[in-house]
Amino acid sequence: MPADASPNVAYGRMVNEMRRRGRVLVAFSGGVDSGLVARIAHDALGGAALAVIADSESLARWEMREALSEAEEIGIETRVVRLSELSNPRYTENPANRCFFCRQGLAEILGPLAQEERFAAIADGVHLSDLGDVRPGIRAMDEAGFWHPLVETGLDKGGVRLLARTLGLSFADKPSNACLSSRIPHGTAITLELLRMVESAEDDVRNLGFRQVRVRHHGSLARIEVPPEDVPSLQDRATEVSEALRRRGYAEVVIDPAGYRSSA
Repeated sequence: MPADASPNVAYGRMVNEMRRRGRVLVAFSGGVDSGLVARIAHDALGGAALAVIADSESLARWEMREALSEAEEIGIETRVVRLSELSNPRYTENPANRCFFCRQGLAEILGPLAQEERFAAIADGVHLSDLGDVRPGIRAMDEAGFWHPLVETGLDKGGVRLLARTLGLSFADKPSNACLSSRIPHGTAITLELLRMVESAEDDVRNLGFRQVRVRHHGSLARIEVPPEDVPSLQDRATEVSEALRRRGYAEVVIDPAGYRSSA
């Protein structure tokens, strides 16, 4: 199916594929992509669909709360499972393919769960736009046999948001996010202390009214990224922001003048 397929066509095809499988487990992160898949699975299967949220050390608490709220909005049965990424030294070493070990760990939890409860597929929120990047996490999901219904239906990121808006999902325009570990440069060991430091720093900036925030950790320096259009507003509050992040343990705070870049 072409990436410009109409929302109605994409929706109908996914509903049919869900029903053909009978029972579907959705790996739900609280993002728009997996949220759309969860909504369609619920529409197609009702109680035969289950959304599973992996609660890990790198998942910010606000994201956990939003994921639960979004699942409640959708109406899908939801379960939270514990995933300890920091128990895997291959993950904590923070190599360039760190995401592979995260998703491998997720598969080691969801695979047995799906088998035990007789789900025919584990669906995720991977879409066509994801396939153009180097994504070790997708490789791990492919190896585990995860199903990518958005890819199969021909939806890219724009198509996902369009269909989510068509279905009336309140979070259709929610900014994309990544785990807290993505703020720590590859090669710097990931610890719970660092993750909480980054999370609290981002919370400070978010509490000032900035919706999309990245605090990149560079030792004693914090580099803050917000969307380019929000940079002037953040710069106006630079003193306030610097004071807040210094209380979190950063000796130097820099606002990136170029703004947030998804590949950074």
